This record gives sequence, C-alpha cells and structure tokens, in this order.
Amino acid sequence: MQRVETRSDTIAALSTAPGVAAISVVRLTGPQALAIVRRLTGLDPEPRRAALAAFRAPDGSTIDRGLVLYFPAPRSYTGEDVVELHGHGGAIVTDWLLETLYAYGARPAEPGEFTLRAFLKDKLDLAQAEAVADLIDSGSRAAARAALRSLDGMFSARIEDVRAALTALRVHVEAWLDFPDEEIDRDTAASLEARLDALRGSLGTLIAEAGTGRVLRDGLTVVIAGPPNAGKSSLLNRLAGYDAAIVTQIPGTTRDPLREQLSLDGLPVTLIDTAGLRESDDPIETEGVRRAHREFARADLVLWLTDAREGEARAAAAARAELGADIAPTLVLNKIDLTGEAPGAFEHAGLTGFRVSVLTGAGVELLTAHMKSHAGWHGEAGGTFSARRRHLDALERAAAHLGAARGQLESALELGAEELRAAQAALAEITGEFTSDDVLGEIFSSFCIGK
Repeated sequence: MQRVETRSDTIAALSTAPGVAAISVVRLTGPQALAIVRRLTGLDPEPRRAALAAFRAPDGSTIDRGLVLYFPAPRSYTGEDVVELHGHGGAIVTDWLLETLYAYGARPAEPGEFTLRAFLKDKLDLAQAEAVADLIDSGSRAAARAALRSLDGMFSARIEDVRAALTALRVHVEAWLDFPDEEIDRDTAASLEARLDALRGSLGTLIAEAGTGRVLRDGLTVVIAGPPNAGKSSLLNRLAGYDAAIVTQIPGTTRDPLREQLSLDGLPVTLIDTAGLRESDDPIETEGVRRAHREFARADLVLWLTDAREGEARAAAAARAELGADIAPTLVLNKIDLTGEAPGAFEHAGLTGFRVSVLTGAGVELLTAHMKSHAGWHGEAGGTFSARRRHLDALERAAAHLGAARGQLESALELGAEELRAAQAALAEITGEFTSDDVLGEIFSSFCIGK
C-alpha cells in the first residue's frame, strides 16, 4: 500500500472560523500534545472530561481562560493524542494562544492535516476522509446527508462488495493458471463469464449511483447571459426567491458577475448574473462584458435570455454569434406576458429553448426542471452518497478493465487475469489502499486548516 509517511510531530490549528465569536476551538494532535497542554495550563487533564483552566504564555501572563478536553490515543479523531482548547472567540486572543503553542513545540497544521493523520492511522479510509470535506462544503441539506452517508462508510461498503466479488473471481481464474496443461471446460468458462457479467452489472449500478452523488456534491453552475434589459437580473431574483440583484431599466446596471447560491430540490446551484452583452465606450461596462465571457467558459449551463419579441431565429443567431460554436446555450425567450404566447419548450437550430415570463413566473418551472435534468439530477434517494470526479474516473476504469477481461477468458486467460487485477487496483484507489503521495497531497490540500 502506497501512503505518505506517518507524521510524528505535533500540530496545532484553529478549528472554528476566524474572527469574532462567542468561542473559539484550537486543536492539537501528536505525541507532544499532552505535554504542551500541561505546560500551557499547569493541569494534567482527565481523558474526555472538560476542565476549566487558565492558558498561560511563556512569561506567565494569562492569555485566556477556557476549557480543556483531552482525547488520548488511539481513541481520538486522528488516532493520536488530541487536545481541544475552548476559549473566547477573537482574532487577538486566538493568535496569541497559537503563538504560545508554537513556542511550546507545536507547529502550524497544514490544510486537512488532522484528517490526513486520521487516514494514515486507519481511522478513516480515503473516501470517508473526502466525505469530511464534502460535509463541510455541502451546498444543500441533501448534499450534507449524502456526505454523511459516505462518512459513515456507505460508499466504501459498496466498493468493498464489488471488490470482494472481483477477488473471488480472480482466485478462480488464477487457480486455472496454476495448471496450464488443463483447458477450461465449456461449463466452467460459461460460469466464469456469467460471474463476470454479474460483476459488471453491479459495477454499472454503482457508477450510476456515484454519478448522482457527484452531481449532488459538485452542484450546477448556471450563467445567465444576454443583451441588456432582457430580464437577466429579474430571472436571478425569481430563481433565488428574493431581490439579490438590482433591477432597473437602465442598460449596464450589472457590471461584475453576481453569484447566488440556491437549492433546486436538493441540487446545489450557483447562479451567475452577468453584464448585458453589447458594445460600449464605458471602460467599466466593457470590463464587465469581458468578465462575463470568462464565466461562460466555466459554466455547466448558459441561459441565453432575450426578449420574446425577438423570436427564436434571432435569439439563436445572437447567442451563437456572442458565445461561439463551443457553447450550446439554452434559449430563454422572456416577456411572453407582452406577446400573449403560452409558456413552453421548443427546439430551434439544435438548441433547446423555453418561453417564459419572469415577471409573472409563467414557464419558469419548466426552466428549473430543465436545469435539474441538464445536471442529471432526478432527486435524492435514500441511499445517495457523496462522490467525486476522481471516484467516477476510477470506477469507469475498473469497468473498462472488466470489459476487456470478458473477451479474454477463453482466448487468453493470462491477459484476462491481468485485466481483473487492474480493475481491482482501480477500485483500491477510491478507498486509498493504493494511492500515490501526489494524489493524497492534492486531495488534502483542498481541506480547510484545522480539519
């Protein structure tokens, strides 16, 4: 198993959000955590029992008064000695306390290092460790529930079920390789193929479920684009459910892209309202248009919003001219309350479109359904777990190896066995049983400091 070396020093970090608050929590973990806290407080804290103490600097001055909680190894989050210091919230007091801990022998924790140590001590597998960050970053209650399921080991258990079946199949295949002079009879070959087909079916189901989990974790980024005064800011306000953007009849009101977070039936969505696209001598408005184009390239979905009186053909032509051939926007013909048209969907020049009235809300529910469908979101199921693009890549590679093995069982058993081994290695990457140091560094660097 490839893993980074277990760290043997002691680290400290603020685990609550920085700034002014009622309390702050500073955590230490490592072999010197208890010794440092004894020096800080003069106490010998009992395991898992809060004690009131004064936190003292090296010169004896009192930094703060608060609670000390000691969690001895191995029954702690990291598997090492862990101490939590609960003090008064505030940047000055917290910085002073951290400086004192560093003076006593701790060092600043790196992003995600507490959870990395939990992984290295086998308190969590890698999928569970990633679920910690997903829970913190969850954009909806459904996403939080899915992250909790992964943290509880649901995703890992599903991976293990597939791996166990794959291991049993490998044992059977490699047993035949131990006797190269004997040919596999037709019944045995048929049995192996049936087991492999069943395994591929199970993996296909898992890939579909992981895809749902990835959508729930990553959410959907939607950019609203179009000419000035088409109703872009009004659409953002309608979808957000409150007046997030300023709406006026003056062209160029929106300059910088405006972001709003919302949840569509549990799907986290980031809505971005952009500057109206037009030629302008105003350098600020021109910069807003440039930034809008940058957002188009990053978006999962671009809504091209225009006045319904422009018609389908002109809307499609304008969208293509402004966005280019690489972006296929959804056309939104707004202000049907002025044209008398009915709300509904349409197709034109290879683009999907909707007739709506942002003012009255007519047709907006069709547009939101389209946004969810575009993301592949069909609602939260009871077994939905959090997953990442990394997980899907590994699952898809495992499926490809199983597909290759299917064609080798009769003609080249050795090659088939190698494909099965490669499939198992791909699955092991998900839980971290075989993961390079570079991948671990990339994963944990995305965590917040103190977690």
